[in-house]
Amino acid sequence: MAEGGAAVKQHLIDPEICIRCNTCEATCPVGAITHDEANYVVDPGTCKFCMDCVAPCPTGAIDHWLLVRAPFPVDAQFTWSELPAPAAESEDGARADALDEEAAALIAEAHARGGHARAPRSASQPRINLFTRDAPAIATLTGNYRITARDAESDVRHLILDFGTTPFPVLEGQSIGLLPPGTDAAGRPHLMRLYSVASARDGERPNTNNLALTVKRVAEPRPDGSIFRGVASNWLCDLERGAELRVVGPFGATFLMPDDTDADILMICTGTGSAPFRAFTEHRRRSAPHAKGRLHLFFGARTPQELPYFGPLQKVPRTILEQELVFSRLPGTPREYVQDRMRARADVVGDLLGRPATHLYVCGLRGLEAGVESALTDIAAAQALDWPALREAMRTDGRLHIETY
Repeated sequence: MAEGGAAVKQHLIDPEICIRCNTCEATCPVGAITHDEANYVVDPGTCKFCMDCVAPCPTGAIDHWLLVRAPFPVDAQFTWSELPAPAAESEDGARADALDEEAAALIAEAHARGGHARAPRSASQPRINLFTRDAPAIATLTGNYRITARDAESDVRHLILDFGTTPFPVLEGQSIGLLPPGTDAAGRPHLMRLYSVASARDGERPNTNNLALTVKRVAEPRPDGSIFRGVASNWLCDLERGAELRVVGPFGATFLMPDDTDADILMICTGTGSAPFRAFTEHRRRSAPHAKGRLHLFFGARTPQELPYFGPLQKVPRTILEQELVFSRLPGTPREYVQDRMRARADVVGDLLGRPATHLYVCGLRGLEAGVESALTDIAAAQALDWPALREAMRTDGRLHIETY
């Protein structure tokens, strides 16, 4: 307990909206965040309130603070399925919910530091956390289409969710949470899964109250020869039209598309990391097909058959989207990865890096980052640019966004 019975501040993670992406634990510089099979938690004896974990969290689950008479220990946090209610009043007369103002100031400070992502200055204002696990939006599945070839190893689906009369506003680059039915081996409800929206803000079809997702079926061999099947991905890929889904969110306040039509947008992705960039492309195609700014896509997959949206991409005019489709498993051809193609197009990438209106986005598996970072370093150097300095300047200006998992 705090000296004299005064309330103390405690940093907590909301288990209802945490998606266990491990970003917070990987980011924390003092090792204050840990996890078990159920929850990610903050050790009150280790946390220094440095705020490094705040901005990278994709759902905002990390942005929770309470005034408490005695901090909740880690063991207690592991048992939670939701955050505890704020104490009505501490012994020094301070109300727990009065911390909201302080938390807002701390979060603002975190986002103001160099090194943390910021939304583009011209981006529209996102709506966040409108629906929760306890009060989700209900959507109906109106489309489930395979978007990789039938004989491809990767089964990737394009899903369309209709919200009927329930408003569910999203912007390009935001994500939603889905709640799989049933319980885990311990009898607890399955954790929420996060998926990037793959459609423009006005719907999969213009002026409709729906949105699209890009979902890959997870079915991976284990060392013992059995197959691990992802709970959420297999549930979603097997859903039939008419099924109802519980939807949480929306989430995401920084990985947003600039509304400035003069902006050039450089997009680098692999696999289902293409989802937000499909949304970017659709919005630009509908709202500003003759914009001065151009979209530039570097998209990697093993083969054309395993590249999501390969067919539809062929129909997007080059006046809107410049495409570099990169394949690492073409028969009789040396393996090529996204970073290799970036180096091969160093003149284009270098020119974009030198423009003050260029926005750079990276989305895909976490292993993508190192190769892209190395390529950008080399390309920038060839243009007499200091990539580390430019990277921080772009991030501070809301022009650099990395979302990997």
